Amino acid sequence: MKEIKILSNDKQGIYSELLPQCESLIKEERELVSLLANFTAILKQTFDSFSWVGFYLIKNGRLILGPFQGKVACSVIEIGKGVCGTSVQKGETIIIEDVDEFPGHIACDSGSRSEIVIPIFSNNKIFGVLDIDSYKYSNFDSVDKANLENLCYILSERISKLDNSKV
Repeated sequence: MKEIKILSNDKQGIYSELLPQCESLIKEERELVSLLANFTAILKQTFDSFSWVGFYLIKNGRLILGPFQGKVACSVIEIGKGVCGTSVQKGETIIIEDVDEFPGHIACDSGSRSEIVIPIFSNNKIFGVLDIDSYKYSNFDSVDKANLENLCYILSERISKLDNSKV
C-alpha cells in the first residue's frame, strides 16, 4: 500500500496532487468494497475539514450505507429524502452551505454543518452517491464540486470494469 503525499496548501493544489495518486491506487482494484473503502480513506486523510466521507449505494430502490470514514451513520435513506436522496433523484451534485437550512435534512451527526453529495454513475445509471460532511459552515465550493466530480468519474470508470456480480 502506498502512502498519499500532498505538499500543496491550497485546495486546488491539493486536488491536483491527489488526482494521480487516487487513480494509481484504484486502477487495479478488483473488489468493490476495497475500492470504495480506500477511496473514502484517501479523501478523509487528505482533507482535515471533512468530518465524514462515505458512500450510499442504491439497492432495492433505496440508498444503503456503504464504506465510510467517520462517525456512525444512517443505514438507509429513501430516494428523494435528505441531501443524498435528493442528489439521486436529481442526478446531480448538491452543495449545502448550512445543513439546517436544507428542508428534510437527515442529521446522522448533529455536528455536521455543511455537505456535498456527488452521484456515482456506472453503466449509465446511478449506482450511489459519495457523501461528504464538514463541521464547518460553507466548507464546500465550486473547486470541491469540479474536483470531486472528476474523482467520482474516475471511480465510476473503475466500478464499470468490475465483475457485474460485485456491483
